[in-house]
Amino acid sequence: MEELYQWISENMNYGVITFFMAVESSFIPFPSEIIMIPAAYLAVTEGEMSLPMVVLFGTLGAIIGALVNYGLAWWLGRPIVYKFANSKLGHMCLITERKVVEAEQYFDRHGAVSTFVGRLIPAIRQLISIPAGLAKMKLRTFLLFTFLGAAAWNTVLVALGAVLGKSIGPDAVIAKVEEYSGYFKAGLAVVIVIGLAWWIKEIIKANRETNAKQ
Repeated sequence: MEELYQWISENMNYGVITFFMAVESSFIPFPSEIIMIPAAYLAVTEGEMSLPMVVLFGTLGAIIGALVNYGLAWWLGRPIVYKFANSKLGHMCLITERKVVEAEQYFDRHGAVSTFVGRLIPAIRQLISIPAGLAKMKLRTFLLFTFLGAAAWNTVLVALGAVLGKSIGPDAVIAKVEEYSGYFKAGLAVVIVIGLAWWIKEIIKANRETNAKQ
C-alpha cells in the first residue's frame, strides 16, 4: 500500500483522482481515503490543485464506478450477479452473496434515497448501485442521489485531508490513514447520518411552519 501511495502522491492530478475513485466505486476493492485525503493534502501544501475541484473530480469518478455496477446489474440480472458473488473472483473483489443480499435489503427498505444514504455507509457504499441496477431504477434518479451521496462523502474526506495538510508532514499522512481507517469510516458514517437526520428534521420543521401559516 505504501508503494501505491507513493506513486499516487508523485503523479497526483485530477485524472488520477477520477480514475482511482471510479475503481473505488466499482466492484474492485480500493479505499477512497487513500486517494481523496492525500489529494486534499497535496492541494493544500503544494497548491497545484484546488479543494473544490478535488471534490468534483472525485465525485465524477465515483459516479463512473457506480454506473459500472448499475449497468452490469441491469444487464446481467440477479442470477448472474449472485453467481459472481459466490465465485472466487467475486470473493477476491470482497463481494459475497451476504453483502449483496444486505445491499438489496437496504435498498428495499429505503427505496431510491438508499443510493444517497448508502453512499455514506462503509459496508454498503460500493454495493448499493447493484440493487439499484437490479431494480432498474430510473437512471436520472440514480445519478442524482449517487452524485449527492458521493459529493458528501468526498467533501468530508477532502476536509480531513486539508486539516492533515496543515498539521502533519507528508510521510505521516498514509500512516494515519491506515492506522485509523476502520475507526475513521465508522465515525464518518455516524457524523454524516446524524447531520443528514438533522437536515431532514429542519426541512420537515420548516414545511410544517409554512403549512401552518397558510
